Amino acid sequence: MEEFLNQEEASSKRIAHGDIIDGVVVRVDPDEVLVDVGSKSEGVISSRELGTRDTGGAPDLHAGDHVKVFVLQPENEDGNVVLSLRRARAESVWVKAQEQQTTGEMLDAEVREQNKGGLIVNVLGLRGFLPTSQVSRTYSSTLQELVGQRIGVKILEVNRKRNRLIVSQKAAFDEDRARQREELFGKLKVGDEIEGKVSGLTTYGAFVNLGAADGLIHISELSWDRVANVADVLQVGQDVRVKVIKLDPDTSRISLSLRQLGEDPWDHIEKRFPPGALVEGEVTKIKKYGAFLQIGDGIEGLLHISELAWEHVEHTEDVVHPGQKLRVRVLQADRSRRRISLSLKQAEEPAGGRPPDEAEVSDYPGEIERVPQSEPQRVYAEVSAAPQD
Repeated sequence: MEEFLNQEEASSKRIAHGDIIDGVVVRVDPDEVLVDVGSKSEGVISSRELGTRDTGGAPDLHAGDHVKVFVLQPENEDGNVVLSLRRARAESVWVKAQEQQTTGEMLDAEVREQNKGGLIVNVLGLRGFLPTSQVSRTYSSTLQELVGQRIGVKILEVNRKRNRLIVSQKAAFDEDRARQREELFGKLKVGDEIEGKVSGLTTYGAFVNLGAADGLIHISELSWDRVANVADVLQVGQDVRVKVIKLDPDTSRISLSLRQLGEDPWDHIEKRFPPGALVEGEVTKIKKYGAFLQIGDGIEGLLHISELAWEHVEHTEDVVHPGQKLRVRVLQADRSRRRISLSLKQAEEPAGGRPPDEAEVSDYPGEIERVPQSEPQRVYAEVSAAPQD
């Protein structure tokens, strides 16, 4: 009895304009559809209230189908409830749009046209507006290129009363890029080699786009040789293969290296530059304590001020200057410390033929070594005195 009374109450519930109610299709005629909506009279859907503006056609309905309908009029002159399937579906879409705004889910949208303020898009079958300020940075200056394309968007505002739906491509793009960045950090490891495209140059290095994130090649990691200008090595748009040398997921930073894909010139430095060897070099930097010379690809050595001349030198620039080419003698090559000590005075015979005294040699300030000056000359003399073939 209680169930019967509940059904009776439901069937006699007052229907009002704007209600969305459940119904069952009773009969489908060419010009209308009869629907049982649980009231004392049947509901009627005219043919024009079946289809939607976007589909342009009526749905395929059959007797017994369960449908949601929108009440246009509680009762017409014939005593029937006037219903709309089109409006019910439209209202349901607005409800869904409201839910999507709440959850922040990314949706697929079709760009229909461009207007003064942005783009008109179709989202969930609704007409939406994508302001220029919410277009992805990639297309912010070329909106017309998006017309006819399908893009990802997020709903920013839903106002049913004003028939207003505002969406953002930028928010969807940023969210998608953040997800891809997280996936990239999940699969990348230090030591991996990866392909990328140079996206920007700065005074301190080059940015490489890896798809979901940009990595930085510091200027010191461009080449084993000293690089003064990043543009001398890379250009924007250039495809490059790089090595991952550091990952920091907390700051989303990826450090890359171009030079480490090649052989480290310091690996066999002792064999390439043995003590006593005479080498050619070019002065790259002048310091108070001496000068740096580039003596090979990626190799710089220090010519300490005490090794510039047999007589006392007050200022390094009094003897050498940047760009000058010199012939010097190798005093010591240290792979572990990546340092080479050089001598200019020992590459030449001392004035008057006097034997050189011990001189203090330092490959860097604050680290003084006492190197017998006669030792490199003795090595050189022994090599020179070797029998000739």
